Amino acid sequence: MKRDRIFALASLGLTILVLALPTGFEGSAGITGKAERVRGRIVEVNNEKLKIIGPVKQGEQQLEVEIRSGRFRGQVFPSSNNMMGKIELDKIFREGDMTLTVLSLNDAGEVSHAQVMDHYRTGKTVFLCLLFFTFIILIMGWMGVKIVVSFVFTAVMLIRLLFPAMLRGWDPIFATVILVTALTAVIVFLVGGLTRRGFTAFAGSMAGVLATSLLAWGFTLWFKIHGAVRPFAEMLLYAGYEHLNLAHLFISGIFLASSGAMMDLSMDIASAMDEIKRQNPTVSRAALVKSGFSVARHVAGTMSTTLLLAYSAEYTAMIMTFIAQGVPLENIINMVWVSSEVVHTLVGCFGLVLVAPLTVFAGGIILGKREAGLPPSAI
Repeated sequence: MKRDRIFALASLGLTILVLALPTGFEGSAGITGKAERVRGRIVEVNNEKLKIIGPVKQGEQQLEVEIRSGRFRGQVFPSSNNMMGKIELDKIFREGDMTLTVLSLNDAGEVSHAQVMDHYRTGKTVFLCLLFFTFIILIMGWMGVKIVVSFVFTAVMLIRLLFPAMLRGWDPIFATVILVTALTAVIVFLVGGLTRRGFTAFAGSMAGVLATSLLAWGFTLWFKIHGAVRPFAEMLLYAGYEHLNLAHLFISGIFLASSGAMMDLSMDIASAMDEIKRQNPTVSRAALVKSGFSVARHVAGTMSTTLLLAYSAEYTAMIMTFIAQGVPLENIINMVWVSSEVVHTLVGCFGLVLVAPLTVFAGGIILGKREAGLPPSAI
């Protein structure tokens, strides 16, 4: 428990340190020191210039927004909301809506323009996160605390390290492999402890991640997937990041997305093998590996379907659109958007299945001998 607490505190400290580091992209969206982000409330809406054609809205809303935070609190400014006719990008505001508003300031420090950016969701996001963390800790106790630390650590590492590193020119595959290695180590050792069980799960997870990255690279090239199949991927090139290899970005996304399921599967197998060894210290390595395979077959069977269902939400609307238009199945299969999802899903499942035997073999080596220098797993 002492070793657990030290590792959890070290992980939390590293999270805070990374969170405090600048990414180098602050203010790159044109919001400089002469602007303030504030919370606003819509007090008046004029839709005279808004045209509604079926589900599509074009034109603009003329708004009056009351500032609810910052030094301009209580003041009301005019603003506008331009509609582009794209439901996925357009926002519609009504009286009483809370908004994230950017106030542009002139040299005298006065507001020259107020731009309503979107609905204000910061408070709701914080509430949802706190509710989730509280629920986890109440149900899981000390394990819940470690889960929260690993959850926050993962989010911070992705947003503050991985994504900025790729924008700076790091190859997406190389950068993601490094980050996934760090994430796997922290998450697995937080949950499984610095024990044989934890090292078994880590070895199995990393072997699966490396195998999946190779499979993703090979099948992406074979299927001739260019990588610009994800939302906003092409926009990155037009935003001044022509150095980005979108195919490599797509490949890295495959094993990054499946790495969590691999950790889950490897930890399940490692825990089962560790429990067998604890209950029967004299069990032979061959018998331990055989029992591990028995557990692995059952767990991997459900996890592959779980991964398929988790990924299906990404392309449900796309497939429904093609079906509604009567597009033949062969045409659908050969479309790059569909092929990319097939590669993403099946390679991820392939890697997940590979994790099972790799973890079992790692368990046979690490858990098979009680004389090893690693401490025994805690109950």
